[in-house]
Formats: sequence, structure tokens, C-alpha cells
Amino acid sequence: MDTFSKRKFIVAGIMLAIGAIFILRLFSIQITNKTYKQFATRNVLRRITVFPARGYILDRNEKLMVYNKAAYDLMIIPRETKAFDTLELCRIVQLERQDLRDAIRKAKQYSKYKPSIIAGQISPDVYAPLQEKLYKYPGFFVQTRTLREYPSKSAAQALGFVGEVNQKIVDTDHYYQSGDYIGVSGLEKAYEKELRGIKGVRNSMVDVHNRVKGKYNEGAEDTTAVLGQNLITGFDKDLQAYAELLMTNKRGAIVAIEPSTGEIMLMVSAPSYDPNLLVGRQRSTNYSILDRDSINKPMWNRAIIGRYPPGSTFKLANALIALEEHAISPSDRFSCAGKVNSPIKCTHSHVSPLAIREGIRESCNSFFWNTFRQIMSHKSNSAESYQTWRDYITSFGFGTKLNPELSSEVKGNIPEVALYDKWYTPGHWNSMTIRSLAIGQGEIEATPLQMVNLVAMIANRGFYIEPHIVRAIQDVNREVRLLQYEKREVNIRPENFSIVIGGMQAVIEETKLQYTVKNEKFIICGKTGTVQNPHGADHSAFVGFAPRDNPKIAIAVFIENAGFGATYAAPIAGLLMEKFLNDSIAPKRKELEQKLIETDLLNVVEVKKKL
Repeated sequence: MDTFSKRKFIVAGIMLAIGAIFILRLFSIQITNKTYKQFATRNVLRRITVFPARGYILDRNEKLMVYNKAAYDLMIIPRETKAFDTLELCRIVQLERQDLRDAIRKAKQYSKYKPSIIAGQISPDVYAPLQEKLYKYPGFFVQTRTLREYPSKSAAQALGFVGEVNQKIVDTDHYYQSGDYIGVSGLEKAYEKELRGIKGVRNSMVDVHNRVKGKYNEGAEDTTAVLGQNLITGFDKDLQAYAELLMTNKRGAIVAIEPSTGEIMLMVSAPSYDPNLLVGRQRSTNYSILDRDSINKPMWNRAIIGRYPPGSTFKLANALIALEEHAISPSDRFSCAGKVNSPIKCTHSHVSPLAIREGIRESCNSFFWNTFRQIMSHKSNSAESYQTWRDYITSFGFGTKLNPELSSEVKGNIPEVALYDKWYTPGHWNSMTIRSLAIGQGEIEATPLQMVNLVAMIANRGFYIEPHIVRAIQDVNREVRLLQYEKREVNIRPENFSIVIGGMQAVIEETKLQYTVKNEKFIICGKTGTVQNPHGADHSAFVGFAPRDNPKIAIAVFIENAGFGATYAAPIAGLLMEKFLNDSIAPKRKELEQKLIETDLLNVVEVKKKL
């Protein structure tokens, strides 16, 4: 065989081998390999994200405080769109024409192949006519989701709200995509991972008329959404609503705690707002209006970010420290010369001299100035004495964040030794220099949550549980997981609590509060405060607990520009304790209740002395 013939056979062999390879490859592509089939079918496939219903928020009696309602998002896949009647679509979804154009432009910039939201949070009333006309709009489809609903319209600042994710969140957390929603504040933010659930995916076949014709591949590639978990809180829904009613046309905060558990039963910040305003397509507009209200600040949670001098309610802390440090004894008496006394004047005339029980009952400034002076002279120098005092105060929960759930909480302020050394130089300051601390004024700043935590600690005779709102988490199978919170004990002997509590009981039963706060069915222990305010009328404050033995509720009421603590804060606290413990208000207190509800303290010039 010549060379030419050999070459002919070699070339023919190569051609046959190449042909065999092509035949095998085509067989693989067309018969055995489904990859290219999937590429082809993508033109008629729609990948739809299935958003799980967000978990409910319930009160201590498992009454709904937050649940969900149906809503819909109009989505677009830009590459699938064709010319359409923009005016008709805008009319159906109630969208301005320019807003529609802007949304489509942004969608194209994001991706021509991925879905984007055109109109979010469409109500069922709008969705019904849209669904009938959707076949006219290739590339558009509807995605189902849920929105929050607040049946009682209360506890807005504590519960928080949900809003659309920003680009930073999308970039840092791969769970979220543009257009998703996330807890922005309050419990919605703190328990986002528990509440949000897990998204699912549904792959559907779509015909040329943009109508879903069924599952793709019999749902083999679908994933099921997992519902969000429910939060069971310590809130008493009815008590919360009643507290907000009493705070109508007032600025301030109320916090109530169950002492034995640390559960927050109510948290009021007034003025408040209807949380339903921050749901739906008007959310952004409403948020801007609320956020711009610089006078009432309805978005603030005054219960945890209000930094107030605690006033005379703080005298309870000084009394405990003085007794524990043996700076005074229960029988020690100090004189009071009333309004002419120096260096701190008393606000009213009363019995003199007086011991600690009477000092608490009368809220005697002179008594507590002398008590503080004894504390500050108990060590070798003022700085050492002050540091001992400060260590006690911070152990009571002042100067620190108490709640592990609400990120906006502030620490308040309990000055450090270094501050006074800086102001006055070391060794050149003493009890006289910082005498305002004796009566809860001066540099001390506390939140209403810290004030109620103090009285809860006293009610427990020496400990408090980390104040918290959420009691337990309930999963989709209704199995409940109780949450654990830290128990913190303070270094005060039980007998010293008994002395202070005796004075607190006398405040209610041996002063004018016996007519507005004292209750015949249980013993209330409390302390009023009239907080000096350099910017206007004084603030009205009250802390207390009930019953005296085996206490069920501790409460702090702080009302801005309301004057004496006995005038407004104390009666409001009394009604709330009665409502909680008796489940109703006695007929003889109905007149007082109505007066408190009707009193407007938003534009106070001069505080009324009596109701």
C-alpha cells in the first residue's frame, strides 16, 4: 500500500472518530442531559420567593398584640416585558406614572433577568382587579407576602416596626434581597431571626398570557417556607391600653414589672402613635411626619431613653446605703427647719426632728442631706466614700443598661470620681460640693426603667431579675421555650429593706395619698418625687409596689411638667395597680380616673396644685 493510501485511511479514521464524538455529544445533550432543557424552559419558568408569615407577638395571657394580614408585591422581570398600557396599570395599582417609570428604570439597572418590586404592599382590594388584568402585562407578576397588624394600637415604641432593608443589609446578610423587610426597632428588631421564619421558593410554569399553569418538575425543586416563631411576652395587653389611656395628652413614661420574674408588664411612652401608621404603602410618608415632630417626639421610647433626674424617688437608694454602711441607724434623727433650712431646703413643714421612717414619709430634704453627708464621711476621704456609694448605686441598676432586648436603651448617668476630680481637683470636693445627689438631683440621670427596677429590687428584698419583655418563644409546633434571664443580688441586709419598706407604706397610708392611692384590698408601698426642671415646670414622679408581701407589681410613673409627684404620678400608679390586682376600678375612684384621663399637660404653664 502506497503512502497516499495510508494517509487516506488515517484521515477517514479521524473523520469517523470526530463524527462519533459529535453523535455521542448530541445524544447526551438531547436525551440524557437535562441542563439545556432547563435553559430552554427558563423562558416559561418563574421562580417565586415564598415569604413566610412573620411570627405573632402575644401578651402574658396569649392575647394577640401583633399578627399578620395579606399583602402583595407587583414584580417585574425587565427582559420579559413588552409594550403595555402604563396608564391602565398605574390606575389599577394606584401608582403615579413617573413613579412607575422610575421603578422600571431601577429594576433594569439592578438586573434584566432577576425580579424587582414595582409596587409593594398592595392591599387585597387592589390585588383583585390587578389579578384579572395581569395577562395583559408580560414580565409582571404578583408575589404574596404578609404585613403587620396591630389590633390594640398600643405599645408602639416597645413592639417596634418593620421596614424595607437597605443596601448595606443586603450586602452583609445574604438572607435578605432588595425589597425584603426586616425588624427596624423594638422587639421586631431584637427578635428578627426568630420572627422572620425561613423563605421558600416555588418554581411555576407560565404560559404566553403570563398565567401560572402549574408547578415545574412537579415541585421537585421547590422549598417550603418555614413560619416565623411567636413571642410570648410579659405584657398585659389590657393594662397597657389602660395605662396609655391615663397618659392621654401627657408627656412621660410608665413602666411596670413583675418583681419575682423581671417581666415587663407594661411600657408606655407618651405621646405615642398608632403603629398601623408604619404599615403599608404610606409607611414612609407617615414615618417622616412622626419623625419630624420635635415637640412630642412620638418615636422616642421615653421609658428607656428618657434621661431624667430621679428626684425624691432616689432617696430610697440613699436610705438603703446609709443603713447598710451604718452611716445612720434606724433611730437616728435629724432636725428640719423647713423652707429656711440650709444647705438644702425642705418643700413643706412637717414633724422635726425625724428618723428614717418619717424621713421617707415626709420626703424630707434636710433628713436626706444629713444622711448623704454621713455616707460621704464614713471612709477616710470623700473620694473613697463616694466610690463606695457609687458601687452600691450601680449594683441597683443605675448607670447601666438593664434590658437585653431594646437596643436604643441608654445608661443614664452616675458620675465617676474622675469627673469630680476634674471639676474640682482631687481632695477639694466633698458632700457639700455634690449635695444635690442626696435628693436625686444634680448630675444623676436615670431612665424610668431604672427607677422601676430599683423599686422591684426593694420589693424582692435584695435582688432583681434582668428586666425583660419576652417570656418565651413558641415554635411552629406550639412548643414553648422559656428564656432565661440573669438574677442580680445586692449587698443589703433584709432588715434594712424592712425599714425602708415601712417608710414607703407610711407614704401611702399616713399622707394625703391615703385619699387617692391607698387601697382597701391590698397594701401599697411607694415614694413620690417632684423633680426639679430648669427648663419649665417640675416633673411628677412616683415609684411603688403592691402588695407589700409577695408583691405582684412594681411600677414607676414619670410625667413631664406635671409638678408634685402626689398630684398626678401617684394617683395614676394607684389606678394601674388597682386595675391589675383587682381587675377593675372601684366606683368611688371613677371620678378621679376621669379627671386624670381628661387632664391635658402638654402645654403646661403653671401646674395645678390639686386635681
